[in-house]
Amino acid sequence: MDFFSLIAIAVGLGMDCFAVSIAGGIAVRENRLSVISRIAFLFGLFQTGMTLLGWAGGSFIIAWIEPFDHWVAAILLGIIGGKMIEEGLSDSDEKGIDFYSISVLLLLAVATSIDALAVGLSLAVLKVQILIPALIIGVCAVVMSGGGFLLGERFGDHIGSKAEIIGGIVLIFIGLKILAEHIIGG
Repeated sequence: MDFFSLIAIAVGLGMDCFAVSIAGGIAVRENRLSVISRIAFLFGLFQTGMTLLGWAGGSFIIAWIEPFDHWVAAILLGIIGGKMIEEGLSDSDEKGIDFYSISVLLLLAVATSIDALAVGLSLAVLKVQILIPALIIGVCAVVMSGGGFLLGERFGDHIGSKAEIIGGIVLIFIGLKILAEHIIGG
């Protein structure tokens, strides 16, 4: 596989990480360096890991998860996005989605990396040596997550208290996009 094709695949997989990270950048107002580091690390780790898992697991794993992978991702993103919107509309000072929580970040990492499983399988079918592609996919996810968070952070400063609503809408649209791609494309 040529380098430019690999970069295109990595960027395509990283787009969900980028968009979710924008939502995180919008919502997070304190300890931003800690949160951006966790988001970027976990998203990169899961993109790499799912690519490796898809490659190693072959058709058994894909055959088992492919019928519902898009539903899992959409439901996770929908729940988290809905919670963000609910908290953004609330008059209470209660904290919304906790982007500081490892469990929330793990759910988001899983939801944004399920497609990497299929890419890993595709690379196995093409008999591609997996280590370098998986690392490139992971590094791309780290960079895109960091960039998305910084973009969301800058955007969030301009929209004020309703930033969580926009972040929630972004997550729900990502979930719907994933569903549409699988339903229309498959």
